[in-house]
Amino acid sequence: MAKSTVHLFVFDTMADWEPAFAIAGINNPEWQLDPGRYEVKTASVNRETVTTIGGVRIQPDMALDEVTARASSMLILPGGKSWERGANQEAVALATEFLAEDVPVAAICAATLALAQAGLLDRREHTSNARQYLAACGYRGAAFYGDAPAVADGKLITASGIAPVDFACQIFRMLGLYSDAALEAWHALFKHGDASKYYQLAGASNPQG
Repeated sequence: MAKSTVHLFVFDTMADWEPAFAIAGINNPEWQLDPGRYEVKTASVNRETVTTIGGVRIQPDMALDEVTARASSMLILPGGKSWERGANQEAVALATEFLAEDVPVAAICAATLALAQAGLLDRREHTSNARQYLAACGYRGAAFYGDAPAVADGKLITASGIAPVDFACQIFRMLGLYSDAALEAWHALFKHGDASKYYQLAGASNPQG
């Protein structure tokens, strides 16, 4: 079975914790509706090794210009200080292409700022670190801002940098990764430390256990 690829943009100063829940869930077949359907591939601007804000070194699988919307199931854009300096414009251009082709894009923290500056949030429901954070860039989508940890509108997911669990949950939902019950159990466990729904799922899947 051919796997569908989810592309994770990686870059120096990337906030490594922000996409962590999402990529771990995508690569872990447990509880998935179609186990192993997706794989995650990392892409940087030039294939050179990047170092995250946590000091983790990542050797990218590919260069960003090798990524196309037609060969991807989603583009994930983590946050990081370099977005605020106007870097990573290649990734913004790719996100624009993805959305034009109706392929999902998921952006968190400072990556949402870059999308706002590019006009991609002007007419889409979205969120970010704070209203004021995006308003300072002078974008025109303030009326569409929502005070929520993560928001999905069409094929675009946005999230606050302090909401990686909610970000992952929206990604899983858009990819159709889990059943509603499994997604609810996952969110309860990682958001609230409540494993009771997982026990119920396990019991339902193994009634003789």
